[in-house]
Amino acid sequence: MQQSKKPLLGILGGLGPMTSAYFYELITAHTDARRDQDHIDIVLSSRASTPDRTDYILGKNKASPLPYMMEDALRLEAYGADVIVIPCNTAHYFIDEVRRSVHVPVPSIIEETAEYIKQCGYQKAGIMATAGTVASGSYQQKLEQLGLAWEIPDEMEQGYLHDLIYGDIKSGGCPDMDRFCAVVEALSKKGCDVMILGCTELSLIQGIETLDMSFADSLKILAHKAIAMCGAKSVGLFPEKASYEIT
Repeated sequence: MQQSKKPLLGILGGLGPMTSAYFYELITAHTDARRDQDHIDIVLSSRASTPDRTDYILGKNKASPLPYMMEDALRLEAYGADVIVIPCNTAHYFIDEVRRSVHVPVPSIIEETAEYIKQCGYQKAGIMATAGTVASGSYQQKLEQLGLAWEIPDEMEQGYLHDLIYGDIKSGGCPDMDRFCAVVEALSKKGCDVMILGCTELSLIQGIETLDMSFADSLKILAHKAIAMCGAKSVGLFPEKASYEIT
């Protein structure tokens, strides 16, 4: 007797590797499941050698990540993935080309995060992300499309985030929470009522510190979307008072 095929989730990871591992853990820990067979079928590609996205966007490196990402997306599709997710905000810069290279859905972490902010009733978002994501304007454009205001860190605060992402987290160290909180405080003073954890390395801070509902964690939001697209239900990803439905 032929068994019905469960949806297979493809994770285009390695951007960076620790984030990919944490994303897999998030999905597993927050899928409503009572036994192994209730979990989502997943295949993870983690090509850590993919060139840095921010360096390419800012013109610091001519090696484009796009050929690597397209090749990995095609490999995931060939393996049987029904949905492909990219747990990296900066990589959204290339998402249109990746989408055109395959025949399966590739949801956007940035589009989903902006929609979460809109549905939760926030008015102004502070964008905490890599310099590449900020320079690309991906969040700014999507937030404006939804009628939401935004702020970005100043040059010094963006430097703090760069050091947090590249100097602390990507190198396996502990994040400097004083600098993290300094950026949050500065954006709050500019009227932001929610902070976007718009770099998936910043999402790893959740495993160290307890962050309240004034943070929109892009990695958790993408995990929620991935679980739903594979026909399962997520549990415990958001505060109970958060109102968010998949569109």
